[in-house]
Amino acid sequence: MNNKEAVINKRSNQRFPFYRFKGTHHEIGLQHGEACRGLIERHLNLAVERLQRQHDIALPEILEETLKYRKYVKEHSPFLDDEIVGIAKGANISIEEAYLLQVRAEINRCFKTENECTTFAVAPESTKEGTIIIGQNADLPEFYSSISIIKEVEPEDGKATLMLTPAGQVSYIGINNAGMGVFANFLECEGWREGYPRYMFSRFALTHDSIEEAVKGLRSLTRASSRNLIMSDKNGVIANMETTVTDDALLKPKDGILAHANHYLSNELANEERSKGYLLNNSKIRQQRMEQLLLEKKGEITVEILKEIMRDRENYPNCLCQAPGDESMQAPGDSGGDIVTFASVIAEPEAGRMWVAMGPPNEHEYHPYSFTR
Repeated sequence: MNNKEAVINKRSNQRFPFYRFKGTHHEIGLQHGEACRGLIERHLNLAVERLQRQHDIALPEILEETLKYRKYVKEHSPFLDDEIVGIAKGANISIEEAYLLQVRAEINRCFKTENECTTFAVAPESTKEGTIIIGQNADLPEFYSSISIIKEVEPEDGKATLMLTPAGQVSYIGINNAGMGVFANFLECEGWREGYPRYMFSRFALTHDSIEEAVKGLRSLTRASSRNLIMSDKNGVIANMETTVTDDALLKPKDGILAHANHYLSNELANEERSKGYLLNNSKIRQQRMEQLLLEKKGEITVEILKEIMRDRENYPNCLCQAPGDESMQAPGDSGGDIVTFASVIAEPEAGRMWVAMGPPNEHEYHPYSFTR
């Protein structure tokens, strides 16, 4: 057995559970809540415990804040409010608790900033097979590996989606059955406010057929917070949309390549950057490393090559693939670091399929998921 085979044999074969929900949006939420009740309860308990441990904030105060965002969800995407209400009923939790799972980033932002995720998109001219490949190393607290799911949602009145989400969330990252892919990462700017929650931007974008339509829709939102969205569509287009609460900027691919992390790259929004110190340094290293590895393989890129890129551990501790303990080494003396690559996703949206690793991909195998029809 050679060294490569030994490494492969050591990787975990664990995978995220897969669920399929269909019907009205309320029925979809109800099915989600009932099927994932235990995971949702654990997600809620862990999220609340982490908020209280880090910030000493009382639960009633947390829950009071969550519903301030609801009117914006009902204004811009009432169907998602229907799903959230269904989740609450199915999981036997309150609507406030169900909303906390959607807006935890906005609540947490009041207290502490953290780096989350590295994204990429490769245009047809830069892949071996001439098809778009898009994806993300998703970085969150380590426990998210144990409470997240892959869900196929087939509403009566809209596009089907295939997404990775923490249990109880209506949106995170994934693809739709119209050939779009939407992945996203954290950006830091001033002026976060009550508005449409950042985690929902992805699902909202996936209600559209094209990047052009999605960008127009995202610009119409009263956004609560900043977010980076990297998108692809069936027309062979890839684009990156950086946002603040009021402004945005579109980034074009370089040699058919897009790579992003957790700082603004556009000239238009450079002055909005609020990340600094080790967080900004970490983000720059990851973005540059992702871009470098993709450009080195330009024209040869396949899903298999991307799996190896996503496993990259160069530039430790500022790695594309973040393992337990890395964050505390990025900021020596910070014993509270718990951010890891809890999932890695590689997608071919036009083919309706994704490959997902349940944890740092250097330690976990990728497993395929696709639309059932």
